[in-house]
Amino acid sequence: MAFNDGDFLEIEYTAWNDSDGSIIATTDEKLAKDSDAYNKDVKYGPTLVVLGSNAVVKGLERELKGMELNQKKSFVLEPSEAFGERVADLVKVMPLSQFKSQNISPYPGMRLNIDNVAVTVVSVGSGRVVVDANHPDAGKKIKYEVKVVKKLDSVDEKIKSLGKTYDVEPTKVESKGPEVELFYSDEVKKNADYFVNRASLVASILTYMKSLQKVYVREEYARHENAEEPHEHKESEKESE
Repeated sequence: MAFNDGDFLEIEYTAWNDSDGSIIATTDEKLAKDSDAYNKDVKYGPTLVVLGSNAVVKGLERELKGMELNQKKSFVLEPSEAFGERVADLVKVMPLSQFKSQNISPYPGMRLNIDNVAVTVVSVGSGRVVVDANHPDAGKKIKYEVKVVKKLDSVDEKIKSLGKTYDVEPTKVESKGPEVELFYSDEVKKNADYFVNRASLVASILTYMKSLQKVYVREEYARHENAEEPHEHKESEKESE
């Protein structure tokens, strides 16, 4: 079974720096903890890859297309097929005052977004900050161990997996022809991140699932008797009643 562009796959993988054996990324929580590579902000377990979406490095995508379901495979990618070669021109010196004016105290290893470009702070000193816009793993050979654990076929499966990726998995998905409705129960916390991530989810659905033409979102909000009333604007609310 060869996989093609547009296929939704859930994979397990680990990526190492081939030169020193350090783990770059993994879906295996136990391995991450045992290797001192654990990150509390990472959600471990199978991760979604939509083939043809450029969501993973091109060498990994090429290998996935030639794999079978439940097959495990190990391979090493050259920098050109992984995170690219290092480009010297992407390393720049900036005045420290530019960071201080924005209340930023840079330190080596700090990741920042400057003019919509992700950079890593290399060094700080003598009123200067050296930043590197190369990918942190650029110039490295990367060893992968990958397993395709599932191919998603139904609209429900695809949308729920996309929802997990954006941390806004719908409570229920109902599809009918070219239209789909996402339902979020009152148990789903609807904060600022929720609205941003939900918008990203809807955009991804329309981008990757060509059979769908319309996405509807239905939300449930319930009255909680023990919830505290907002302290602000109470007086104006009473006046309007």
